[in-house]
Amino acid sequence: MGSDTEAERAQKEKEKERKKVAALAPIAKPLAGKKLCKRTLKLVRRAAEQKCLKRGVKEVVKSIRRGHKGLCVIAGNISPIDVITHVPILCEENDISYIYVPSKEDLANAGATKRPTCCVLVLTKPTKGELGPEEQEKIKADYDQVVTEVSELTSTLF
Repeated sequence: MGSDTEAERAQKEKEKERKKVAALAPIAKPLAGKKLCKRTLKLVRRAAEQKCLKRGVKEVVKSIRRGHKGLCVIAGNISPIDVITHVPILCEENDISYIYVPSKEDLANAGATKRPTCCVLVLTKPTKGELGPEEQEKIKADYDQVVTEVSELTSTLF
């Protein structure tokens, strides 16, 4: 009674994706595709485990103004959009790569928080303490891969 067939499950998944795209803000460019989104959220998850992540608009803006470098990941379905309109401009002024992902809920899950998150800043090293060499290498490799893909996507846009 409660089990769905494969076709019904696929239909529900398509409907969920369509709702995510419909809720996107008009300024959500460059928007990560499915593969880049998955890779970016994986990077955010790994950064959250290693305490290399700043969550929320206030914390991200503060870190950028203090001169921290990294990758800014912004949710595309924020309402009202005025909350985050200044973040991409701030990132561009400070030469920080940024990318939009479709869902703030997915971004929060990847960032290890229960509350939906507008944006996160992935740092290459933690603000306090040090990482082990292999953890540092893993984060750096993922970070470099995502940043190169983001810069390729941005170069095709502008």
